[in-house]
Amino acid sequence: MTPDPAVRSIGTDFVLRLPDEASATASQDEEWCEVEVDGKTRRLRFHDYSEIYSIPGLYERLIYERLGCQSPRVIAGLIRQELASREADPADVRVLDLGAGNGIVAEELAELEIEHFVGVDIIPEAAQAAERDRPGLYAEYVVADMLDPASGAAERLQRQRLNALTCVAALGFGDIPPDVFCEALRQVETPALVAYTIKDAFLGEKDESGFSDLVDRLERDGSLVTLQKERYQHRLSWAGEPLHYVAVLAEKRADV
Repeated sequence: MTPDPAVRSIGTDFVLRLPDEASATASQDEEWCEVEVDGKTRRLRFHDYSEIYSIPGLYERLIYERLGCQSPRVIAGLIRQELASREADPADVRVLDLGAGNGIVAEELAELEIEHFVGVDIIPEAAQAAERDRPGLYAEYVVADMLDPASGAAERLQRQRLNALTCVAALGFGDIPPDVFCEALRQVETPALVAYTIKDAFLGEKDESGFSDLVDRLERDGSLVTLQKERYQHRLSWAGEPLHYVAVLAEKRADV
């Protein structure tokens, strides 16, 4: 493994190491790295979000600097185009950011002069990292299982009068199952802009995640209408190979 230089971010020094390309043979959801903090080394899967978010700057260094993630920029571009075509005021957009993590997507959308964001994530460490790294960005951050009625998430979200939903690079691998995405759709008003990205394989006939079937069903009954779709390079794999995703901008036009 070849070490990266130590990175200082919000008071934390760490050394990030990725496997040599020849050793990087696992599937995307099994990719891992090594992180050295205070002389102690840990091996973390890229999807070990709670541990990754606990180290300030690690997520950005790994996913964006080393692997060149483009998803927030791409989804922001689609939303920018749609708002311009409608001559809509970005200040009127109120976003439910599903799988919000530490706020990178919301930060990108704030550059469009969108002002109101509500984050949702099931991981407490994500909310803590968002407030640590991007304080004040979210009007509210809901940490909850959206399928649990006792969590109170639905009531909290409905009070926010949200008219847009984003879910970026969080679908398809079990992090956000189709029924959670569907529940999030129920918590935004009608009509609402819906922007999401997903690995292209999860929209094909061989998809086993259930997401392709969900989208097809919503499209057929007119609940969700696709406005724009773009295939793009999400990021590089740990072996340096391009990982292609599809970015979709749709509109919720009926209750789900």
